Amino acid sequence: MRSMDLDKQIRRILIEEGAEKFPLTSRILRRSAGGGAAESILPKDDGREGFGDLDMDKETLRLLSFPGEMLKPCPGTNNYICCGYQILNVGTNCPLDCSYCILQAYFNQPSLRVFVNLERELQSIIEYIDSHPDRIFRIGTGEFTDSLALDPIVGWSHMLPPLFAERKNAVLELKTKTDHIDGLLASSVRNRMIISWSLNSTHISSREEHRAPSIKRRLEAAKKCQEEGYVLGFHFDPLIEHPGWKDDYKRTLDLMADFIDPKGIIWISMGTIRYMPGLKKIIRRRHPDTHILDGEFVPGLDGKMRYLQSIRIDMYGHMRELLNEWSEDLGVYLCMESDEVWQQGMGWTVKTSDGLSQYLDERVMRFFSESSV
Repeated sequence: MRSMDLDKQIRRILIEEGAEKFPLTSRILRRSAGGGAAESILPKDDGREGFGDLDMDKETLRLLSFPGEMLKPCPGTNNYICCGYQILNVGTNCPLDCSYCILQAYFNQPSLRVFVNLERELQSIIEYIDSHPDRIFRIGTGEFTDSLALDPIVGWSHMLPPLFAERKNAVLELKTKTDHIDGLLASSVRNRMIISWSLNSTHISSREEHRAPSIKRRLEAAKKCQEEGYVLGFHFDPLIEHPGWKDDYKRTLDLMADFIDPKGIIWISMGTIRYMPGLKKIIRRRHPDTHILDGEFVPGLDGKMRYLQSIRIDMYGHMRELLNEWSEDLGVYLCMESDEVWQQGMGWTVKTSDGLSQYLDERVMRFFSESSV
């Protein structure tokens, strides 16, 4: 399936014990009436439900109540520079099927999972944000799932923006590979919102990002959002080396120039492919035709397998030059890299995680002034 169609993909909906009482469960069942049949209430998942390497069960939507803290810092590492991002955990797993996706090994639980107690927990999250008025919270929902892939039936784009529009010290970033923007376009909220797209080379997109719309369709969606007043972000992560990669990534950037006004971009992140050692076997089994593992990888300081440092520096340097030709004010930064790689690949460095946080916070203050609240 080249592009995702939720009505055809989701064949059943499981409701976990306790989840039936939440209003979001009822709304999801109404919106997905044509796509999946809800089964009887199931016992709570004890976390020991394993699955085979080939079975991610992307045809099942599981509704459950998340017992932990829904707002947490991004799990970075002291060995690399981290941006200080905060993750709003709205669900796990993704209906797309990118060959390189870290979620294939990150969770030992199948199915698409949506935390229907989100609305109940939002008030305490907002109170926490408001109790730290001198701090800027850059918050996103796209770490453990795609922010918009399930939006047509879950409605995150309706639920979340009004809360963040009223905050002077927070922004919400929705990151996606899809073109599911109808909810965003129907919303009256634009302030404190960043709509971001994960992009790659056209070669990688067509071969490795299964069920995702083409790069052109993503940029067409981004253009519509920008025309409607949304601030945009983009993420080239993972950059993947392949024959002709320099020309192929340039084609993506040329498409960006065709559709997007660079003045409306708050930031663009870059990172090269990296993975936990255990993911390699899963990728080989689930995606036997992939070529993303053909390069030379070495263990990084965080235990993940990475390209040689010289390769990473070359890729960042090339992308930086292409982006600078388009605009020198794109808020470009590296995800989970060292000060040395920053200096050699970017030609400058934020030096530390605090330095990167300050750099991105300043972008937020510039794009979202208090007067716009």
